[in-house]
Amino acid sequence: MSAPRAEIAHWITAAAILFVGLLLLAEAIVGPEVFRRRAWRAYAWPVAAVVGGVFLWLIAALSTFSTLHLIAHSLWAQAAMIAGGVQIAVIRGSLTSPRWSLVTAAALFLTGASFLIHEQNGWLFSRSAFLHHLIGWVLVASAVFPVGQALRPRRLVWSTGFALTFVVVAILLFADRDVAPIFGHLSEFAGGDTP
Repeated sequence: MSAPRAEIAHWITAAAILFVGLLLLAEAIVGPEVFRRRAWRAYAWPVAAVVGGVFLWLIAALSTFSTLHLIAHSLWAQAAMIAGGVQIAVIRGSLTSPRWSLVTAAALFLTGASFLIHEQNGWLFSRSAFLHHLIGWVLVASAVFPVGQALRPRRLVWSTGFALTFVVVAILLFADRDVAPIFGHLSEFAGGDTP
């Protein structure tokens, strides 16, 4: 049995990210006090980050991609697990300062930077290359939301922006195809037929 194509893994990841994003959006709309009346809802995104980190470690360990892919997936795994672990501690009350949101900001920034560094092709090489660049910049820019939560907690704009980051990234991942044109353009070196 062969490994699934990368786009299938991206779509499965997109479904999980969309679920977490919608949960975070629901929390932003109704407020943490109402949302966290069910404990599992409070733990959903941190546990998803830790579990996602474990799967990213598996991808890093078992993939046959380049060293750059290995390093990028390892960085994503570590950032996700640290951010998820810190948020679990915040929810449990072990960490109380709103400044702990800076760990999430660093994780988003590092993940976005890793997306940008590990994509070796230009923006218009293929749809996959374009999406890697776009997702990278979305994640780098979205690091502002946890920074805002750390400096000005309880502002609706920060929690809503953080939630919408997950929704946007999920939509971009759903648009992924291994080899597909972007804006009618596909590099002759992308491995597909040129239009």
